[in-house]
Amino acid sequence: MTDYLLSSATELVAALEAGETTSVELTTLFLDRIAAVDGAVNAFLHVDREGALAQATASDERRAAGNPASALDGVPIAVKDVLATEGLPTTCGSKMLEGWIPPYDATVVARLKQAGLPILGKTNMDEFAMGSSTEHSAYGPTHNPWDLDRIPGGSGGGSAAAVAAFEAPLAIGTDTGGSIRQPGAVTGTVGVKPTYGGVSRYGLVAMANSLDQAGPVSRTVLDSALLHEVIGGHDPHDSTSIDQPVGALVEAARQGAGGDLSGLRVGVIKELGGDGYQPGVLARFQESLDLLVAAGAEVVEVSCPSFVHALAAYYLIMPSEASSNLAKFDAMRYGLRVVPEAAENGTQPSAEDVMRASRDAGFGDEVKRRIILGTYALSSGYYDAYYGQAQKVRTLISRDFDAAFEKADVLVSPTAPTTAFKLGEKLDDPVAMYLNDLATIPANLAGVPGISLPSGLADEDGLPAGFQVLAPALADDRLYRVGAALETLLEKKWGGPLLAQAPTLDGASA
Repeated sequence: MTDYLLSSATELVAALEAGETTSVELTTLFLDRIAAVDGAVNAFLHVDREGALAQATASDERRAAGNPASALDGVPIAVKDVLATEGLPTTCGSKMLEGWIPPYDATVVARLKQAGLPILGKTNMDEFAMGSSTEHSAYGPTHNPWDLDRIPGGSGGGSAAAVAAFEAPLAIGTDTGGSIRQPGAVTGTVGVKPTYGGVSRYGLVAMANSLDQAGPVSRTVLDSALLHEVIGGHDPHDSTSIDQPVGALVEAARQGAGGDLSGLRVGVIKELGGDGYQPGVLARFQESLDLLVAAGAEVVEVSCPSFVHALAAYYLIMPSEASSNLAKFDAMRYGLRVVPEAAENGTQPSAEDVMRASRDAGFGDEVKRRIILGTYALSSGYYDAYYGQAQKVRTLISRDFDAAFEKADVLVSPTAPTTAFKLGEKLDDPVAMYLNDLATIPANLAGVPGISLPSGLADEDGLPAGFQVLAPALADDRLYRVGAALETLLEKKWGGPLLAQAPTLDGASA
């Protein structure tokens, strides 16, 4: 395998700057890699070879003229299929939007193009981002490159798998309850959920408006910092966008890579560990914690008692917002339209009949389940008992975060309770599936930023586990400082990046 496939985005930038390669060469390399192995992985729903090479050619011309558009100009990237891309299909992993081609770019996509990153294509996902395993895509499941019989996490399993399978050096995901961080944990990649409102949601097909957040997927913490600085910042098109600068995220990552965390207070969340967590995941978490202590950090235990109710609150708030958002797919304006046959008496189908038939054919079981849940929670007589109470719990969770951050600069936990489970293992048990987001959901409810980075391989199965760092709102730089420090210490221990131990999938076939 060519070394550039295994390289970080930072290393690719250095090679471009040194004239050792070109964006066209790199983009062709990754496109060929996708053609070779994606039949087995199914990370991509659409590959835009022509468009990516055209963007790469423009990047090479800028670099030759001495005018690169950004620090990542020329580095290829994959984009989750929930972000609108002008001229390319955007399906959200659903038959409901099959063939829909947006007439505009999401702000994140527009910023990628402005920064000169060739877009390789759109990645697979759980339908409308509803799932923790990328098994709920209407276009088939994505497979974990570490073990093709296992899930790559969800809903952004396609983006994480593309990076882990060396099909792309960078990707964009979205995180509503952990959909960037949990796939990062089970694929051995780095995933970041920025502060809510820190990255524009304009053009992101919403599942839950108060929870959704786009963010970076990468192989290293520094790569995520570079990408975060490209896509972050205020957007007047997004009413939830924060009018604040992104911050010196790259500088924080470079500082952290020095390995000195003297004076940093690290809070271990009492409620996010113990029963229900795989022993190998907890062992890797403790090893990482010991490395932070060796780097000068002070570890304290913090209690966030309301976190035990986070899962229940989330699975009332999120379906409620999702049922409202998905009401627009009514077969009248855009999307799939199924027209039933006329009745035996010759009566033509009504608008309601068309809507019912279209939603039945266009939505999968998990989407239907959440629409029903959300509609019930918002219905007359139940709104205060369910949705209203869940919002009160959300307030308590935010207060727990505030209290914890008075005692610690960052909070840490395992990213997910277990490593990747087998495909099909939890499809018939939605509650067991939902438990995979146990440690990630609180950050979305409170809007605080979080990062997951690889903590090593669990003893039981040799599969990746993740270490999660959470910071106060708008303190995303702390994630990168702590994450880069831990990454440096772990790689010294391992003798290189964790992904270097991943199967290469050479010779893999569909």
